[in-house]
Amino acid sequence: MTELRFGVIGAGYMGKAYAIALSEVATVYELGIRIGKEMIASASAAGAAEAAARLGFARSTGDWRALVADPAVDVVAIAAPTPFHRDMALAALAAGKHMICEKPLAATAPEAAGMARAAAGAAAGAGVRTMVGFNYIQTPATQLAREMIAGDELGQIIRFSGTHNEDFLMDPEAPHGWRLEAAQVGRAGAMGDVASHLVNLARFLCGPIETVVADTQVVHPARPGPGGPRPVENDDQGNILCRFASGVMGNLQGSRIQAGRKMGLAYEITGTKGAVFFDQERPGELHYYDARDRAGRRGFRRLLTEPGHGEYGRFCTGAGHGYGYNDMIVSEMAALVRAIDTGGPLWPDFAAGYEAACVIDAMLKSVDERRWVAVAEISEGLG
Repeated sequence: MTELRFGVIGAGYMGKAYAIALSEVATVYELGIRIGKEMIASASAAGAAEAAARLGFARSTGDWRALVADPAVDVVAIAAPTPFHRDMALAALAAGKHMICEKPLAATAPEAAGMARAAAGAAAGAGVRTMVGFNYIQTPATQLAREMIAGDELGQIIRFSGTHNEDFLMDPEAPHGWRLEAAQVGRAGAMGDVASHLVNLARFLCGPIETVVADTQVVHPARPGPGGPRPVENDDQGNILCRFASGVMGNLQGSRIQAGRKMGLAYEITGTKGAVFFDQERPGELHYYDARDRAGRRGFRRLLTEPGHGEYGRFCTGAGHGYGYNDMIVSEMAALVRAIDTGGPLWPDFAAGYEAACVIDAMLKSVDERRWVAVAEISEGLG
């Protein structure tokens, strides 16, 4: 394979992030393959043409179906809102296209199951590879935390505590939108949107979540919309207690109304030999506590990310210089390109997106029935 030609659906925030990654990935990584920005699709032909000129795509279209069907497009990148994911992904899989799709994979676990099954069929039949945009697992500090866990530096892991809190809907006068409509994105609001990242991150570090008990809350029951106030149909914030299949205890918290939090994705992992703490608002740091230090010298110490921590060294040769949001997308894109080119492993794929959706739907079932729910009660299996 000498070239992979990408088509991006969506010219907004994530569409631009994908365009940046496609421009940079072959410079940062030694891929041995050319990356082509073949086509971008947006809601209108004029808007798509403007985006193509601005972001460096060869062609554009106002119809995403035309992009999916185009024989010159090898890989489809879905950067459109969640309500469109299922139809776009199923069409791309039917056309035999490799794919990356933004999270959450779908509005509900049954929708995600259909997408994951289609992806498994396309993989078996035509070697199609899929990926879900859970980009925060790419952070070098989190890669380091995973390495420390695997190396037994923390001992037996006994607890995971995490948050993904933001404040983009803190203002009660913020306008109504598709993110607040159950028919569009499902009954999980903040917990399906931002906290799905946290669910995948917890899975990456501590393994599968087995059981959950949860509570959610709508703080602002209505928001301004055309013609007057419109109801908010999913949660503004929520809490999950969980137990991992490994026996690790956990708690997860998500919010879209948390005052002052812009990227409040943080976690603490406790083991029998020590602990680590990470905060995405300070992404260049991992805080490490070694319980084996002598009395009077124990305390969290700051480890600055540096070459050797995950993919950091590909972007910068100096410790502590930083690794940013768009760098995560570049790392994500490199993993996708390599897997397509070599047939090597790729995670998180659509099956992982479905797994996260099952945890979120188990949370909703727990809220409805006021009890602990096993994730297996939701999971249909993909066999």
